[in-house]
Amino acid sequence: MNDQQKKPFLYVVVCAAGIAGDANKLITAAKEQGWDVGVIATPQSLGFLDTEAFEAQTGYPIRSEWCSPGDPRRLPPADAIAVAPATFNTINKWAAGIAETLALGILCEAYGMGVPTVVLPYVNAAMAAHPAYGRSLDQLREMGVLVGSYAPHRPKAGGGADHFRWEEALELLNDRSAGLSGR
Repeated sequence: MNDQQKKPFLYVVVCAAGIAGDANKLITAAKEQGWDVGVIATPQSLGFLDTEAFEAQTGYPIRSEWCSPGDPRRLPPADAIAVAPATFNTINKWAAGIAETLALGILCEAYGMGVPTVVLPYVNAAMAAHPAYGRSLDQLREMGVLVGSYAPHRPKAGGGADHFRWEEALELLNDRSAGLSGR
């Protein structure tokens, strides 16, 4: 790739889950596949992240708050978005169209802009049993969001990190691109 060709840009939206600090695994995999990456963090997730390490890895500042009018864009526009790990709260608010944070605003807007989006939920089984969760995942699927396969972990036990497949986000995006180019 020469300097004239722009790499595709992936937004990694990180939510406040115990494994959020491992999102560097997705960033590494994306960069290995030729993506440039920027991190959009929910405000609550910032406490889970080594922001300096993530910014050094991506070369971009982590975004978690709205910019003021007239401020320069801190990240290029997204060619695709991966929400990982995605919490119960983010999934339900996103499906309901609630854009109260920068992360949710970007996700809600992505639908109208046709930006390919994938979500890798990370929830416990008790939260996943709530009827709103299933309805929200169905709503996101109807919107064209690709949903990962992670099985909810036991409540109050943490864990599941060893079964969370960060690279699934890229696999789903690649499968979608292959399907579109095969038309």
